[in-house]
Amino acid sequence: MADFQSPLSFPLAIALLCVSSFGCICAHRVGFTVDLIHRDSPLSPFYNSEETDLQRINNALRRSISRVHHFDPAAAASVSPKAAESDVTSNRGEYLMSLSVGTPPFKIMGIADTGSDLIWTQCKPCEGCYKQVDPLFDPKSSKTYRDFSCDARKCGLLEQSSCSGNICQYQYSYGDQSYTMGNVASDTITLDSTAGSPVSFPKTVIGCGHENGGTFSEKGSGIVGLGAGPLSLVSQMGSSVGGKFSYCLVPFSSRAGNSSKLNFGGSAVVSGPGVQSTPLLSSKTMSTFYVLTLEAMSVGNERIKFGGSSSGTGEGNIIIDSGTTLTIVPEDFFSDFSSAVGNQVHGQRAEDPSGSLSVCYSATSDLKVPAITAHFTGADVKLKSINTFIQVSDDVVCLAFAPTASGISIYGNVAQMNFLVGYNIQGKSLSLKPTDCTKK
Repeated sequence: MADFQSPLSFPLAIALLCVSSFGCICAHRVGFTVDLIHRDSPLSPFYNSEETDLQRINNALRRSISRVHHFDPAAAASVSPKAAESDVTSNRGEYLMSLSVGTPPFKIMGIADTGSDLIWTQCKPCEGCYKQVDPLFDPKSSKTYRDFSCDARKCGLLEQSSCSGNICQYQYSYGDQSYTMGNVASDTITLDSTAGSPVSFPKTVIGCGHENGGTFSEKGSGIVGLGAGPLSLVSQMGSSVGGKFSYCLVPFSSRAGNSSKLNFGGSAVVSGPGVQSTPLLSSKTMSTFYVLTLEAMSVGNERIKFGGSSSGTGEGNIIIDSGTTLTIVPEDFFSDFSSAVGNQVHGQRAEDPSGSLSVCYSATSDLKVPAITAHFTGADVKLKSINTFIQVSDDVVCLAFAPTASGISIYGNVAQMNFLVGYNIQGKSLSLKPTDCTKK
């Protein structure tokens, strides 16, 4: 039994300009690190200084419900009807990263999304686009920009592509009815390393969006796909980073003065005492998502079997996603799990003022919450209270899990905070190591 810790209360990277095969090899061996900015951080263009920390957390919970659309359009309404009706701008994730497109480099701030593949930004001419505060990328100004022809092999990698004037066109739509359409092209992508020197990847496939709309925020420039599909940023980096990336997400309480970190190549290796590793599975029907097998959850000494199956994943039963705040689980499992939690929490039950979460308690100094462990195949991940409970008001904390009638289960970012989470795509493994992410 542990006291509740209120959420309100990376190796040195040498960045090299990857403009040659030698540079790419060095980026793999040495690695590099970039800042991963939470959308509610003061460093984010989405930051609203008039909101309180609690308002930001509640907005994140509502976005979490909305994001389930991204994985299954039929799922979101089954998570929490009350929360699904909330007025909130949908988005494809909770974290942003700065990168540049083209030669000379043109800086954009894109949403880093482990649930998407394509890297895309709004491009000129853009008459059918959503309003964007920052300037639009003009492909004519880049010396290295090239449109793909319809018979190009890269054009065939897109699930939804078409042809217009022998230029390959893409079309992506999201569960909340947002969409992006434009040219499939290649250009140089440059990342700002925390070590000070930029790292560039020539001939990266991107989407140059000429018609985009829906619920995209005017303060965003596009999406940086970090998914498992062939066109994601990580997949296109390929051997230059050895198929490895990792991140360390700082807790809610630390976001004002700290950014999370996203590591690539040698800097992304997760090793040392406390590391737990589990197979990283590939989905046969939804290749974008990273899928794990969660065998059970323990609440204290009580083990609750997790029998859920992520719809369409083929293998495994839960998607790990940095862009979903809550952990989403099947209704029958949630019933057993929340009952076990309720039996072991020493505290007074309370109501979530927003109605988003159902298992809540008064945030008193004597509140005791049980130890919870996630049992993945080959990995027993011991979670702390900041991973399992979230403060939703000055005097209420809630279990950071939500039930769904859909087959989609998601291991959300609250459960991943203060863990170094490493993805080894080539080695097909995911590793988690308890880490103070404010010091990485």
